[in-house]
Amino acid sequence: MMSINIIAVGKLKESYLRDAAYEYSKRLSGFCKLNVIELPESRLSENPGEKEIKNALDSEAKIINNYINKGSVYNVAMCIEGIQLSSCELSAKISEASVKGKSTINFIIGSSFGISPIIKDKADFKLSMSKMTFPHQLARILLLEQIYRAFQISSGGKYHK
Repeated sequence: MMSINIIAVGKLKESYLRDAAYEYSKRLSGFCKLNVIELPESRLSENPGEKEIKNALDSEAKIINNYINKGSVYNVAMCIEGIQLSSCELSAKISEASVKGKSTINFIIGSSFGISPIIKDKADFKLSMSKMTFPHQLARILLLEQIYRAFQISSGGKYHK
């Protein structure tokens, strides 16, 4: 069974978001081994400058780096400059990773300021959810839903219409 890791900087603060994440985690349990790894977010001043943001992203990158092994792992950086995929294309991308011998897929969600270029450069694929801006915590729920939809598509389930 494939392992899916959601490596996320920050925690889900709202109970309704935690409930949604739990629901998709339950649904995904029939398709994969899901791990959600919440990493600490760097504390920044009220109006951080570029250097403070860069230092925070680099600090977060050091922690993220501990979780993004190579070998049989496929690393996906969630970033705005990434490629946008349809649900069917994401399903195919997950299936393709499995066929190529990747037993684990890491989806990496950075802080509200993004992901350090250090991590983006190590990613096998850069994925953008949309040109629209979403609340940072909601992005995790949207990603979980799309991963669930991808598995439903590949298994011929009725969830995807």
